[in-house]
Amino acid sequence: MNKPSLITIFLIILIIVVGFYTSGEVNYYSSKIAIEKDLNSPVILIPKLGIEEKINNVSVSQGVYHEELSKNPGEGEVILFGHRTLQGSPFLRLNELSQGDTIILEWPGIGEVNYTVDNSTIVPESYRMDVRNDTNNIYLITCDPIGSSENRLICQGEMSNIGNINEKIIKDNPQKHYALIIILAFITIGAILVYFYPKENRIYILITIIIISIILIYFYFFPIPSDIIYSKIGIMDISF
Repeated sequence: MNKPSLITIFLIILIIVVGFYTSGEVNYYSSKIAIEKDLNSPVILIPKLGIEEKINNVSVSQGVYHEELSKNPGEGEVILFGHRTLQGSPFLRLNELSQGDTIILEWPGIGEVNYTVDNSTIVPESYRMDVRNDTNNIYLITCDPIGSSENRLICQGEMSNIGNINEKIIKDNPQKHYALIIILAFITIGAILVYFYPKENRIYILITIIIISIILIYFYFFPIPSDIIYSKIGIMDISF
């Protein structure tokens, strides 16, 4: 067997780095399946952005997080946090919301709560909000710019009405196959790379792809918190 060339070594390192990020996302979506199974969690829908995400009260690392100091819809201000990069990136396109757009919360025990976007504001990371009970606004908060924790993007909406809850949306989990799709995409791209790579060093790329694929499949069935993965590569210093 030929010794690996410098290009091959560089490519193997690159594949391993991609594998780390991929395993982080596989763990994120696989963990969500386990956590959200049989739970009637609230759901946020933003039609303009194609967002349909379950809301949790544990951590922003598990998706859209309901700030524990804020209120439920109809009882005061609702504050929701979400990542803009990695871990599902639920608020990746939050900056695209504009005045008049609709935010919908399907909230068990309350109903379908509709909000109309008023404005969006960018504030320093150090900014802290005062939670009020005399308004029925919603605030969606994420980092800004993308990939940086320098500022916070806050999108504000005012409650317009409360209707009957959509039980189908509450029971559905549109992301339940995402982890499997990510794994299949990695394997497919890896197979294409192996097929076209020069034969004298192909075996090294093949072994790397196989090992990482096995790890991804393991995490699919036995997920760990995704922030453990990201902390190992030093990218969880940012809040969102």
